[in-house]
Amino acid sequence: MEYRIPKRYTITAALPYANGPLHIGHLAGAYLPSDIYVRYLRLQRRDVVFICGSDEHGAAITLRAKKEGITPQEIIEKYHTLNSRAFADFGISFDIFHRTSAPLHYDTAQAFFLQLEENGAFEIEESEQFYDEQFGQFLADRYVTGMCPKCGAAGAYGDQCEKCGSSLNPTDLIDPISTLSGTTPVKRKTQHWYLPMHNHQAWVEEWITSGRFKDIASPVVPHDASAWKQHVRGQCLSWIRDGLKSRAMTRDLDWGVPVPLPNSDGKVLYVWLDAPIGYISATRQWAKDHNKDWSLYWQDPNTRLIHFIGKDNIVFHCIIFPILLKAHGGFILPDNVPANEFLNLEGDKISTSRNHAVWLHEYLEDLPCRKDELRYVLTSISPENADSEFTWKDYQTRINSELVAILGNFVNRVWVLYHKYYNGLIQGSGDQISFHDVDLKDMVEKTYDSISQHIEQFRFRQALFEVMDLARLGNRFLTEKEPWKKQSIAPVESAHALTDCLLLTAHLGRLLQPFMPDTSKRIFGMLSDEISQLFWDEPIILKPGSQINNPILLFEKMEDDQITKQIEKLQQANQVKAEPISSTMAPLKSEVVYDDFARMDIRVGTIKEAVRVPKADKLLQITIDTGLDVRTVVSGIAEHYKPEEIIGKQVVLLVNLASRKLRGIESQGMILMAKDLQGKLYFISPEQMIDPGSDVS
Repeated sequence: MEYRIPKRYTITAALPYANGPLHIGHLAGAYLPSDIYVRYLRLQRRDVVFICGSDEHGAAITLRAKKEGITPQEIIEKYHTLNSRAFADFGISFDIFHRTSAPLHYDTAQAFFLQLEENGAFEIEESEQFYDEQFGQFLADRYVTGMCPKCGAAGAYGDQCEKCGSSLNPTDLIDPISTLSGTTPVKRKTQHWYLPMHNHQAWVEEWITSGRFKDIASPVVPHDASAWKQHVRGQCLSWIRDGLKSRAMTRDLDWGVPVPLPNSDGKVLYVWLDAPIGYISATRQWAKDHNKDWSLYWQDPNTRLIHFIGKDNIVFHCIIFPILLKAHGGFILPDNVPANEFLNLEGDKISTSRNHAVWLHEYLEDLPCRKDELRYVLTSISPENADSEFTWKDYQTRINSELVAILGNFVNRVWVLYHKYYNGLIQGSGDQISFHDVDLKDMVEKTYDSISQHIEQFRFRQALFEVMDLARLGNRFLTEKEPWKKQSIAPVESAHALTDCLLLTAHLGRLLQPFMPDTSKRIFGMLSDEISQLFWDEPIILKPGSQINNPILLFEKMEDDQITKQIEKLQQANQVKAEPISSTMAPLKSEVVYDDFARMDIRVGTIKEAVRVPKADKLLQITIDTGLDVRTVVSGIAEHYKPEEIIGKQVVLLVNLASRKLRGIESQGMILMAKDLQGKLYFISPEQMIDPGSDVS
C-alpha cells in the first residue's frame, strides 16, 4: 500500500474539562507529546494547525458546580482562565485554545447534529433511564456511580470504568447510586436520539485492522494501521469484538448544547458528540481569525488528522467520533491516535479527589524558570506504551545528572574555553565554519535522520535520548581532543576541535527546539543575537571572526531542600484528605440535658423567596413557609448559594429562636446547616418532600 505525503496536518490535543486544574498526568498524556510533534512539523516547514480548547459541558461540570455551590458558567470561566493561562505560561504552542461554550461552537455542533439527523444516522428510542426522585431530574452518565459489571471495581461512572477502561451505560452498573443525593435512583422512561454503532461495526473493524474499508463514500484515504500503537488497536478491537451497541447521543440536562429539534426541551447533545466537534469549531474560529479555509483541514484527503489523547479516551476518538464523521459525510478520518498510557505519581495513581497530583499552575509558581526541566523529565519518562511514574527524587536526579552534568556541562565547557583562548571570536576562514572532524559530522547527520524517524513514529522518549546522546558524544569528543593541552603545542588542531564543539552546540540548539524550546533559545542567544529559531533544512551559519556572546548556565542544580519541600507538600495534601473526621471537626461543646433540647422547636420549612441583603456579601433574606406561618429569616449563606438556586428547597428551621434584627431586617428563626472540612455549608433537608411544619425531634 502506498501512503500519501500530506499537504497539511490537523493536530488535536484532548479538550480538558473545565472543571479542575491541569496536572502533570495531563501533560504527559496528551499535551507535551502533541506540542513536541507540532513544533517538529513547523521546523519542517509543514502546514499544520494545532487545536485545543476547554470542554465546558457535561455532567462533570455540573457536578463540580453543585459541589462548589456556584453555577456551571462560573465553573467554566474559572477553570478555562486558569488552564489557558497555565498552558500559555508552560509554552504549549496551540494555534488556538477555544471553548465549547462559544457561539460558533453551538452553531457548529447543532448543524452537525442536524446533518446526522437528515442522513438518518440516529434512531429515536424510548428507554428507561435513572431518575433521582429527591432532585427531580434524570441522571446523566456521571451522575451515577456503582460497581463495574466487567471488573467489579467500585465507584465506576455511568459512562466508563476508570479502572478497566470499559465503556458503560448507567443502567449497566451494579448497585447504582445517584451522586446528587446519595440515594438509589429509580428508572423512568425518556426519549433520546441513539447512534446505532452496530450498523457500522464491519467497516470500523476493517478500518482499524487494515487502514481501509470498501464502503468509501467519504474523502477517507488509507492509513498505516500497523503504525498505530498496540494498546490503542488492542483496546479498539476488544471493544469491537465485544459487539458495538447503540449509544444515546443526547442527554436530559440543563447544561449543554440544546438539541436543535422540536419537542426536545431539556435535552442537550451528549458530551462525547459535543466535545469532539469542538475540534472542528475551534478550527473554524482559527480559520476565521487568519483568513484560512477551515474545510481544507477537515475535509481534504491531503490532510493528515492526528488526535493526541490519554488512553481513557481511546474508544471515543477511534470508534465513536470516526463513526460520526463518516455518518455526517465529507470529513476525513484520523490517520493516527497515538494515545499514551497513564503517568503515576510517587507510587500511586494521580488522583484529583485526593489531591494526589502535581498541579501545573502550582509547579510554575513554585519552580519558576524550570519549564524545560519538567518538559525534559516528563518526556524522558513518557508513558508511550506502558504506565510510567514520576517521583521528585527521579526528577532531581535527571536534572542534576543529565541536564546539568551532560548537556549544560558540555555547552559551558565549550563557551568558557572559547572565550579563554579566543576572546569569543569564531576561528576559521571563509564564509562560514563547517566540521573539521568527519566522524563527528557524520554522527550529527545520522542523528537528524534518527530523530526525525522517531518523532514521525511518535517515539518522543527515544528521540530525546538521541539528542542527549549527541551531547554525551560532545563531552567525549572534547575530553579526547584535549584542546586545553594542545593550545600551546598544536594551536590549529585545538582551534579545530573547539570550533567543531561550537558548531555541535548549534546543532544541539536546533535539535532541542521541539523538546526544550527555552533551552534552545538560550543556546542560540549565546551563539548570536540574530538567531532565535532554525528550521530543519536551514543552514547553520557561524561566520569566522564574528563574536559569540558570554556564557550563561543553561541549568542549575536542583537542591535537596527544594525536592523535600515538594514531597512534603504532596504528603500534606494527602493527609488533609486522609485525616480522621474527629480530628478536624469542631470540638464537642459542653453537655446539655434533655430538657434544654426539648425546649427547641425544630420544624421543616419550604423556601418561597430569597434575595440578597443590600450591602451584605454574606446575607440572604429568605421567606419560608413553616406550616405555621410564612416568616422571614436572614441567613449568612450568600457565599455558598445564590438566591435563585434555593427556591423550593426544604430546610430544617429553629422556629422558636428569639427574633433579632440583622441589617434592619427582623429575622424570625435560624436555618440549621452542616459545614464540611473545607467550610462549605450544606442544607439539612428531609430525604423526600414532606409537609411544611413537620416536627424534627
